[in-house]
Amino acid sequence: QVQLVESGGGLVQPGGSLRLSCAASGLTLDYYAIGWFRQAPGKEREGVSCISSREASTYYADSVKGRFTISRDNAKNTVYLQMNSLKPEDTAVYYCAKGVQAMCTYDYDYWGQGTQVTVSS
Repeated sequence: QVQLVESGGGLVQPGGSLRLSCAASGLTLDYYAIGWFRQAPGKEREGVSCISSREASTYYADSVKGRFTISRDNAKNTVYLQMNSLKPEDTAVYYCAKGVQAMCTYDYDYWGQGTQVTVSS
């Protein structure tokens, strides 16, 4: 019933850009914080960014700060992650997740299936 679907991944050269989308069904995303995470092969999942629902406060991992931008479109029930100046180390499967609260916390209860981002020449 509740579903999050990521899209927008693909192959891009270093320095290029991609925009990831997280579309929700079965819930209204603007009631909750939404986070983006990524997991590279052989590595643990790491938090990339988060946007709160009320104040629209945003948070970024140091590794992506200044390059990635998170945003939301309530009319489309979708959250985006604009990724610029991509580096090979950004290669990973990217997931969006719904927080349990309106504010960004460490607790998430619904996850998408992920979209592959590959940065390579």
